[in-house]
Formats: sequence, C-alpha cells, structure tokens
Amino acid sequence: MRLILALVALLPLPAFADSTRPIVDEHILPGFAALAETTQTLQNTAAETCTRGDPLNTAYNTAFDAWITVSHLRFGPTGQEDRAFALAFWPDSRGATPKALSRLIANADPVAETADTYAEVSIAARGFFALEFLLYDAAFADQGDADYRCQLIQTITADIAAVSDAMQQDWQNDYAAKLIEPSADSPYRTPAEATQELFKALNTGLQFTSENRLGRPLGTFDKPRPNRAEARRSARSLRHVELSLTSLKSLALALAADAPDIQEKLDQRFTKAIDVAARVDDPSFAGVASPGTRVKVEALQSAGESIRQAVALDLGPHLGVSVGFNALDGD
Repeated sequence: MRLILALVALLPLPAFADSTRPIVDEHILPGFAALAETTQTLQNTAAETCTRGDPLNTAYNTAFDAWITVSHLRFGPTGQEDRAFALAFWPDSRGATPKALSRLIANADPVAETADTYAEVSIAARGFFALEFLLYDAAFADQGDADYRCQLIQTITADIAAVSDAMQQDWQNDYAAKLIEPSADSPYRTPAEATQELFKALNTGLQFTSENRLGRPLGTFDKPRPNRAEARRSARSLRHVELSLTSLKSLALALAADAPDIQEKLDQRFTKAIDVAARVDDPSFAGVASPGTRVKVEALQSAGESIRQAVALDLGPHLGVSVGFNALDGD
C-alpha cells in the first residue's frame, strides 16, 4: 500500500461544517446498527442451514452490503483489535485466505468449535472473504469433511456477528459521544479534529475504491488483472464500488452542508460516477481485458478521481484541512 493518510495543516479560521452530530446520527450509527442486525441474521441462518445457496447466500450478501456501507469508517471502534480486517481481509495478494482455510479443513482443527476460540486464528481465515471461499469457490465445495465445513461456516458467521456487534455497541455506548462532543479527555480535543477524522474517512474511502476496487482488476492495458477483483467469486466487485460511492456521497454532502456550491459540485460528481457504474454491466470485472468493458471501468475510475479532486481542492480547504500522506500509502 502506498501513501499514509494524514490530514494536516489547519487553516486560519476554518469553516467547519456544523454537521458532526447529524453525521453520527444519520450516517454512522444507523450503518453499524444495520451491520449488527444483518450479521446476526447471517449467523442465525447458518445455524439453521450451512448448505451453499439460498437462504444462506442471500443472508451473506445482505450482511456484506451492510459492511461495505460503513467500511470507510476505519477509526474508533472499527480500528480497534483489527476489527475491520477481521471482517474483510482484502487485498490478499499472497492468497493467505484459501491457504489458511485449507489448513483448518485438512486438520479438522478444533479451533473452529466456538467463535471465541476462532477469534485467535489467522485473520486471513476470518470474515466475509473467508466465508466467500466456502460459499462460492468450487475448490472448497467438497474439501475435507462435510460436517467440519459446516461447523466452519457456522463459526465464521458467529465470529462476524460478534465483531459487528462489538463495533455497534462501542459506537452506541461510548464513541459517538466522543466524536460529537470533543474534549481534553477525548480522542478529539476540538471540533476541528473531529471534522478531520470524518474528512479522512471520506478521502480514504474514495482512494480505496479507486486504487484497489478498480485499480487492481484493471492492472495495465497490456496486463489486466481480473482475478484481483474484490469479491469476484460472489460477483460483488461492481456492487462494492456502487455501495461505497453511495455511502461516501452521503458523508461528503453532510460535510459540505454549510457550503451549497461545494455540496452541489460534489453531488454532481458523485451522481455522475454512480451513473457510470450503472452502465458497466460486469459484476465481477471479469471483462477488463475486453476493450469495450475496460473503457467503461476506466471511465468509472476517472469519475471517482474527479470526486477525489473536488474533495481535496474544494471541500478540504473549506473545512480547514488538506490532504497530505495517507493511511493507504506505504512508507
């Protein structure tokens, strides 16, 4: 990963959007509540049937949708104890997830007996991407003992639900107030710092979608990489882009609530990107090697970059922050 996301340089007399509470009440808390609810449904469904296909796959997709909608909020409760990675270990450039799952299945490892013990396994064997292999990858359809595979599915879903519930509880009971009411004892000493955190989440989310969700499968013109697309086995690659853009649009417009001109500009650019995504018609980005499909995915990436430009050049200065090195960048 390249850049380190850091928000630097408070400008004189910044015009902070008076919208921290609405963002918490309307964007953050409902998002994590939906995640906790849908992952509990996923756990309950797996307890009733661990068979591939509906209703388990439907419950999986609904819960995964809920995670993608809040996945840009990688601070506070989400950042604690590697929770975000426990739910979604991706990119996985070394194929750690299938290797870890295969070892567990080959050994019928008793670590999968409970969610509490499973929380100690390699993070690559946890979360939605591990479950995707078990539900969608043909290589795991008959691997090992059927009863153990069933137990593994049930334990992974229980682990997902436990992590999601912990995040929701922490937001609801403690962290939301810290973001809304900065103080000397809070992670945010001033409203400016709370605004910076939200702006950082917006910029990081846009960067992750552009560079990873779109950039990884695009590769280069001479060497496209469709097998590097996020959640391609479950044909969710494009959906993740659409869900992310829709959620990030909500956050961006809320941050620009007191700047109508900037809000309108952001609204137009997000709307354009979402419209471009609707015309891609390639749910797993399998066709990025085809010129006709590739040009549409490249257009989508360009539309996303246009949003990032407006966020950096218009919204950032308005809020009194500027984007320097970024958390998605390496050293």
